[in-house]
Amino acid sequence: MSTPQPPVADRRPVRREHHGDVFLDPYEWLRDKQDADVIAYLEAENAYTEARTGHLSDLTEAVFSEIKARTQETDLSVPTYTVHRDGTTGSESAYWYYVRTVEGSEYPIYCRTPATHGPGTPPDIEGAIDDEQVLLDANVAAAGQEFFSIGAFAVSPAGTLLAYATDVAGDERYLLKIVDLATGEPLPDEIPDIAYGVAWAGETHLFYTRADASWRPYVVLRHRLGTDVETDAEVLTEPDERFWVGVGSSRDEAWIVLGVGSKLTSEYRLLSTADPEGTPRLVAPRRQGVEYDIEPAGDRLLIVHNDGAPDFELAEAPLDATSHEQWTPVLPHTPGVRITGVAAYAGHAVVSLRRDGLTGVHVLPRSATGELTSGHDIAFDEPLFDVYAVGGPNYVTDSIRIGFESMVTPATIYDHALDGGELTLRKQTPVLPGLDGRAYAPSDYVQERGWATAPDGTRVPLSIVRRADVPLDGSAPGFLYGYGSYEISIDPSFSIPRLSLLDRGFVYAIAHIRGGGELGRSWYDNGKTLTKKNTFTDFIAAADFLVEGGYTSPARLAAAGGSAGGMLMGAVANLAPERFRAIHAAVPFVDSLTTILDPELPLTVIEWEEWGDPLHDPEVYAYMKSYTPYENVTAEAYPAILATTSLNDTRVYYVEPAKWVAALRRVATNGDDRPILLKTEMVAGHGGVSGRYKAWREKAFEYAWLIDQVGAG
Repeated sequence: MSTPQPPVADRRPVRREHHGDVFLDPYEWLRDKQDADVIAYLEAENAYTEARTGHLSDLTEAVFSEIKARTQETDLSVPTYTVHRDGTTGSESAYWYYVRTVEGSEYPIYCRTPATHGPGTPPDIEGAIDDEQVLLDANVAAAGQEFFSIGAFAVSPAGTLLAYATDVAGDERYLLKIVDLATGEPLPDEIPDIAYGVAWAGETHLFYTRADASWRPYVVLRHRLGTDVETDAEVLTEPDERFWVGVGSSRDEAWIVLGVGSKLTSEYRLLSTADPEGTPRLVAPRRQGVEYDIEPAGDRLLIVHNDGAPDFELAEAPLDATSHEQWTPVLPHTPGVRITGVAAYAGHAVVSLRRDGLTGVHVLPRSATGELTSGHDIAFDEPLFDVYAVGGPNYVTDSIRIGFESMVTPATIYDHALDGGELTLRKQTPVLPGLDGRAYAPSDYVQERGWATAPDGTRVPLSIVRRADVPLDGSAPGFLYGYGSYEISIDPSFSIPRLSLLDRGFVYAIAHIRGGGELGRSWYDNGKTLTKKNTFTDFIAAADFLVEGGYTSPARLAAAGGSAGGMLMGAVANLAPERFRAIHAAVPFVDSLTTILDPELPLTVIEWEEWGDPLHDPEVYAYMKSYTPYENVTAEAYPAILATTSLNDTRVYYVEPAKWVAALRRVATNGDDRPILLKTEMVAGHGGVSGRYKAWREKAFEYAWLIDQVGAG
C-alpha cells in the first residue's frame, strides 16, 4: 500500500522589509481564512494527518478508555460556604455552592443549596443534596454548539441574580446573560461582545470589559439593570496599546477594583459599590517598570509590588491612598522569595509565594486593630508539589481552603483553620482502577528533582516522575515538557492522562526553563527579550540531562509544548533536532517575528515588553530573526512533528503552524518514518476543543502519536 503524499502549499511570495532586511515570505497568503484556497489547504492537511495516523485508532481508543476508566465521571466539587448580604435591607442568606459532573455529559452543572446550619461541615459530597438549585447547566446552554466556553460566572452580592458569559466559536468574544435566581428566568439585559470577567455592585449595576479589534481589553463599562445596553457608560478607557484593563470586586464587596496593566507596569483604581455611578479613585499612578496589585482589607489596602523589590514585597497603605509614597512594608523584599499575591480576610492575610522553585502559602494573622503580625507557612513534606490558596468568598471567616498536589498525589482540598492551623481533608480527586483493575498507588511511582547545566553554567531544575520499576539505563521512553515565557511557572502537579504514559514505561519530566517564573523574577528576566535564547538552550540542556542520567535516549525522547511553549518546540527542533525523536507543538507561536512586527495583531503591541519591539528596534529585529522557528528551518533531518492548532484561535493564529509546516516540508530531509503533520480544529479556540470527553479524546490522540513515535506502544 502506497504512503499518502502530503499537501504542497503554493508559494506566493510576499515582500517584508524592515531595517534594511528583506524577507520574501512564500506562505503568508495562508493568513486569510476567508480564502477558499486556505480552507481547502487546511482540510487537505487534516486529511493527510488522518491518513498518516489511521493506524493509531486502536491505541487512541485505548488511551481514551484508560483516561475515562480512571476518572470518576459523576462527581461533585467540595461545596463552598458563601454568605450573601442584601445591601438595601441588611438581611443575610447563606448557601453551599458546588459543581457537579455527570457521566456522559461534556460540561459541568453549577449548583447551590441553602446552608441552614452554618459553615461547619459541608454537605455530604457522596450523597444526594437536599434543596439543590441548578444555577446553570452548561450542557443545556451548550446544546447544538460544536464549541462552548464560559468566560464569566458571578452571583450578585444578595444572591438573587446570576451573570454568566458564553463563547460558542472559540474566539473569546462572549455573550453576557443575567438570570433571576428566584424564577430561573433570564432578564432582558443581554450584552454581546464582552471580554473576560464581570463584577457586581449591589443588585443593580454590573461592570464588564470589552476588547478592541486586536483582542485587547481596553474599556470597562457599567450597565444598570433594566436600561438599554447601548447607553452603558464607559468607566475607564485605556488608549495606550501596551496596556489592557480588567475589573473585579473586593472580597468584602465594598469596592469595584479596576486594573490597568502591561507586561511591566500596572495601576489600579477603586470605586465604592455604594456609589457605582461615581468616579473611580486612582490608588497610585503608573510608573514605568513598577508592577503592583491591591487587595482591600477593611480599613487599609494590602499591596504587592516590585518598587525596589525585584521579587516583590508586601506593603500596606491607607484605604484612601493615592500615592506609592504611602506604602509601608509588611513583608520586606527577600531575594529568591517571589511574592505572587495576597488575599485579605477580616482576621488574616494569606500570601502566595514561590521559594526554591516551589509554591508556598504563608498565613499572617491580624491583630484586633487590623495590623498584620508574624505568620507561618503551611508545610508539606513531599519533595515536589504545588500548594495554593483556593481562597474563599467570605471576608469574615475562620478557615481558608488550600489545594495541594504533586506528580504522584492527586489534587487534594483541605480546610485550614486560621487560628489553630489544622488541616482538615475535604476531598482528594479520586483515581479509579485502570482497565487492568489495578488500583492507583502513589508508591508505585517516584518523583524527583533534577538539575541540568545550561551552556552558560546556570543550573536548570527539572521535575521528574516515573514508575519505580523503570530502569535508568537509557532504554525507557521519555517525555519532556516546557514553556518558559511570561513568568508563567509549570508546577509539578498531578494528571490522570499522564498515567497512560507512565504505565507504558515513560519517564515524564518538566523543564523549568528561564523565561518562566519558577526561580523568581530574575529567572523570567533572563529568558525574555534579548536573552530569549536561554529558554531554548535550557530546554536542550534538560534533554541532555535526561539522556546522561540514563532516564531515556534521543531515539526515544519526545518533547511537547504549547503556545509560547510551541515556539520553544520550533526553536529546539531547529537548534538540536538530533536530541528528539518526536515533537508535539500545540497552537505554536512559531512565526513570532511576523506577528510581533504587525501592530494590528493581538500578539503585538502588548507583547513588545515580552519579546522586544522589532518594528522600531533593529537589534531586536535581528535577534528575533535569528531564532524565530519559521524563518530558521534548514535542510536537515527533523524529529517527527505534530502541530495542532485551531482555526478560531485569537491568540496564536492558525497561520503560524500552517506556514511552519509548509516550510519544514519543503526543506526537511526526514524519512517517511518521521512525518511532519498539521491538525487544525475547524471549530475551537486557543485551548483546543471544548467538553471533557472531546478534550480526553484529543489528548489520547496526541499521546498515541507520541507513544507510537518513540516505540512505546
